[in-house]
Amino acid sequence: MSVPYLLAPMASLSNRVLRELIESFGGCDEYFTEMISAPALLAGGPYEKFYIDGEPVPSKIVYQLVGSDPEALARAAALLDGRECKGIDINMGCSAPEIKKRGAGVWWMAHPEAAWNMVDQVRKQVRRRRLSVKIRLGFELNPEELLRFCKGLEAVGVDMITLHPRTASEKFKRSSRWEYVGLVHSSLRIAVIGNGDIETAFHLLERGQSGLCDGVMVGRAAVRQPWIFAHARALEKQEPFSPVDLLEVGLRFLNFLAQYQPEEFHPSRAEKFFLYFCDNVRWGHYLRTLLNRAASLREKAQVLEQYFQDHPEERWIPRPSTLNP
Repeated sequence: MSVPYLLAPMASLSNRVLRELIESFGGCDEYFTEMISAPALLAGGPYEKFYIDGEPVPSKIVYQLVGSDPEALARAAALLDGRECKGIDINMGCSAPEIKKRGAGVWWMAHPEAAWNMVDQVRKQVRRRRLSVKIRLGFELNPEELLRFCKGLEAVGVDMITLHPRTASEKFKRSSRWEYVGLVHSSLRIAVIGNGDIETAFHLLERGQSGLCDGVMVGRAAVRQPWIFAHARALEKQEPFSPVDLLEVGLRFLNFLAQYQPEEFHPSRAEKFFLYFCDNVRWGHYLRTLLNRAASLREKAQVLEQYFQDHPEERWIPRPSTLNP
């Protein structure tokens, strides 16, 4: 049975540019935005319009808010509740030190009562859209405490939980514990989404059919392979999937970046995207270095063109099999 596929919230990545790129291959079911600071949104900063740009498919957008002040989170959620979107999400999973230090992100998981009270305030302001929360396992492996936390969120009106099954201190080198996704899924009445270690379309399809969750969220792999959702759907239907022209995809990204993001954002957004996308080629580190040295988007495009002119055998991703390898 098919489940929804969702794009994860990723700083400097989950913006209109990546959504346009993914949509050009057929899209996914929901797009989470990168973290939106509740205080910054309320202050009306000059760049906030780019963070809340819901195009190209506003009906698929989930705005993710981050913050430490319940009142600010509730007011920001009220603003977003009036926009066309799929839902509003609260970040309780970011473990970056600067976020935790401010009492945001995964900090909330160490303070359950405060988290539930905050979500209760937000829920009162979110009347039209779905309200969700993205979490980790917590600060230590404790299934009883994890379920207590999740059931508390359910009790105050959360409609959906996304679980990234690593603890607050674990980095990507530690494999995700998907059995905890299944545990939470089987213990709650609300939807539970699994997120973590989806590397290929085969992995995505497998997790989606595992029965452990109500949907699968993909992060870095969707940057590396913006076609991953379309490929997984093709596998599901046992349909062929066309070869991918890496040069064309890279140039398309640069074109979307020029169209939809301010010039001040170009260097950081391009660097973050190519950090992952260049994994598709043999000399990825070399190509990333050249791209980062290129000062303008036009120069970056020339770097891509020259690389694939020098290495034409790497330009195309072969036709992926529609059968399991």
